[in-house]
Amino acid sequence: MAEFKIVLSDRETGRSYKIDATGPAAGALIGRRIGEEIEGGVLGFAGYRIRITGASDRTGIPARRDLPGPARRRLLLSRGVGFHPVREGERRRKSVRGNEISADIVQVNAVVTQRGSKPLDEYFNRPEAAAE
Repeated sequence: MAEFKIVLSDRETGRSYKIDATGPAAGALIGRRIGEEIEGGVLGFAGYRIRITGASDRTGIPARRDLPGPARRRLLLSRGVGFHPVREGERRRKSVRGNEISADIVQVNAVVTQRGSKPLDEYFNRPEAAAE
């Protein structure tokens, strides 16, 4: 079965959390696409909604939202995810992945879109959160 490292960003607090997803939590992400929202209960965060914002595979190749499917492809890029030009008009052929999450993906980036009743700090047992 697939295993993912999920980097969950909370824009309200400015913090990011790393989640190791295996088993049913990882299975719930297979077949999803960048930009889709999922229920946080799948990952153990009741009441939360989470949007997938990006991903990368084991070699660090990023996934692009505008490329359908899970496969790796070599595209001629002029800007965007996977290539940042140095000179004006520069284009380069780069490897990128499609927008579908598959077993080849290692890291999934996500952001909180709807908050639950408990703050995220309580899920991660952060003692400084209780003191605030």
